[in-house]
This record gives sequence, structure tokens and C-alpha cells, in this order.
Amino acid sequence: MSKLRNHCAAALLLTSCFPYSHVLASCGSSNCFLNAGAENKIFAPGQVMLDLSYRYIVQDRKLRGSSGTNEVLVPKVDFENGEFELQHHRELRTVNMLAQLDLNVGVTERFTLAVALPFLNNRLHEHDDGVDLDAGENGEFTNDDGSSGFGDVGVTAKYAFNLTTRHLFIGGLGIKLPTGEYKLRNGEGAINEPTIMPGTGSYDFLLSGYYSYQWQPDKLGSFVALQYRFNTENDLDYQFGDAVVLNVGLDYRVAKKITVTGQLNTRIAERDEFKGEGVPSSGNTMIYLTPGIRMQSSQSTAFYAHIQLPLYQDVNEVNIVPNYGLQFGLSYRL
Repeated sequence: MSKLRNHCAAALLLTSCFPYSHVLASCGSSNCFLNAGAENKIFAPGQVMLDLSYRYIVQDRKLRGSSGTNEVLVPKVDFENGEFELQHHRELRTVNMLAQLDLNVGVTERFTLAVALPFLNNRLHEHDDGVDLDAGENGEFTNDDGSSGFGDVGVTAKYAFNLTTRHLFIGGLGIKLPTGEYKLRNGEGAINEPTIMPGTGSYDFLLSGYYSYQWQPDKLGSFVALQYRFNTENDLDYQFGDAVVLNVGLDYRVAKKITVTGQLNTRIAERDEFKGEGVPSSGNTMIYLTPGIRMQSSQSTAFYAHIQLPLYQDVNEVNIVPNYGLQFGLSYRL
């Protein structure tokens, strides 16, 4: 925990969308941790905002720590026997195709309730299975161990402590419910990797803060957003590491209906645990530069797009990480 706090204090970010028998437990599931806009807004009583987003994230960059490597051999967790099998398989690629519907409902002038529905979690995963270098076995290639399904629903209560023309400060409390499948089977009939599952099987909690300042109202604005996610253990005795996300951004309206955005996004995740023991090749620190654009097609409808580019990536031991991430979205206000 102290290491996580030290990382967080050291992270300086700049610039405007953000949060799972045998298991191959090291492949990091990837998400687009950025601010698209609606998730950090307060809406008038009775007002409803729908936000539909799609994310495409390719993980095929091989790292040892923060340096490139040609070989990523990672462990398997045997849930039945409660043990790790080190250097069991060779990571090659994971392609994440994720779609989510976010619903924001204004309750009072300062209070908004948000619900996140990740209805599509489609992950194509490729690896060499059953590697045993001591026995001279390089493993067998398979791309049959991906997963797909409905994810974990999130509910967040947001309250505006400061709500003026130039200043907006919002605090949030949220809970992630274990609605997604987390015991899907792989090609051999065993429980699949926890980090590519649609869900985690655990109740997790979110504490967030968001502050924005309008340098030129309706023209130039900036923001900083901080989120901390507290994860609990599921009934497989697996617990994902707590994570902190810090985003800083700018948005500038270049035309009546077009706004360009720029963000720096960072995410620091602690090591996962299985039966109280740290999982090798889990946990990481990621910093991304994310330019984007938002087009207001009508008073109630807007389209947006972002590309997330890595500036710094550091993993515990070895793992594969994203080369880039794309996000496209549509917001509609009822």
C-alpha cells in the first residue's frame, strides 16, 4: 500500500473519458481508464444522460519491468490444488473489444446517480500453453482460451460540493457488483484466466474526486480526476490488486460544435493475491497520452473519439501490455 501511495504522489500528469481447477492468471485485462465527460458531470433533477461507448485495445507489447523483451513466460494458478505453476505458458496477444452503456440520472441539483452496464466483454487471447523449458517443451499454440460475456455492473453516487460557472468539485462513492461471469472454462475444460474474464466475482468499492476549472467558460477548461478502487476477494480466493487512477486534462472548443481534448492518464495497480500470496506477473504502472475530439451534432447528442498512446509502462516481472487503445462513443441527453 505504501508503494502505491508513493507512486501516486510522484505521478505528475497533464491533459480530457475511466474502471475477471486451473487458471492462467497473469494476462492483464485492459481497460480505457480515461474521462469521456459524462461520468464526471452532475445533471439537473429528472435529467437523464445515456452514454454508449466501444473500446478496442490490443495487448501484444512484451515487457520485463519497463523494458522490452522477446519472451514473456508467466505462471498458472491451479485453483483446485491452491498453488502456482511458474513459467507455464508464453503470452502472445490479447485483443479487447469492450462495449458499455452508462446511465446518469439527476436526482437533485447537486446529486446524480450513475450506473455502468458493460454489456460486451469480448477478449481474443493467444498463447503457447504448457511450456516446460527444462523438458525442452515450448508449448502448444492456442487461441481458443478467450472469453466473452456481460461484465460487472457499477453504481456510483456523485455529489457536487462546489457548483459554479468556473468551478466544479464532485465527490463520488461507488460499488461494483459481481454480475459478470468469472468461472468460464478454457479449451481444456478448466477455469480460464481471471484477468480476461468478463467479471471478477467480487464486490469492489470506488472512492473518487473530480475538479474542473473553466478558464474561459464554454471555451477552455481543465480538470483533474482521482479514483481509488478497493477490491475484495472472490470465492475462488482470488483478489485483484487495489488500483488508483489519476487523470489530468484540457478541453478547448475550436468551433461551435467541435471540442478537442488532451489528457494524461495514469493507473497504478497493486499485485493480485491468491490465498493471500502475491500472484507473479500481476500489478503494473501505466501512463498514457490521450488526444480526443467531441462533436456536438445537436443540443442533446454528441459523438466522441479518443486514442490512448503509452508514455510509460512498467510491469512486475514480465507481461504483455497495450500498444494503443481506441474509444468511440455517443452521448444522448433525454
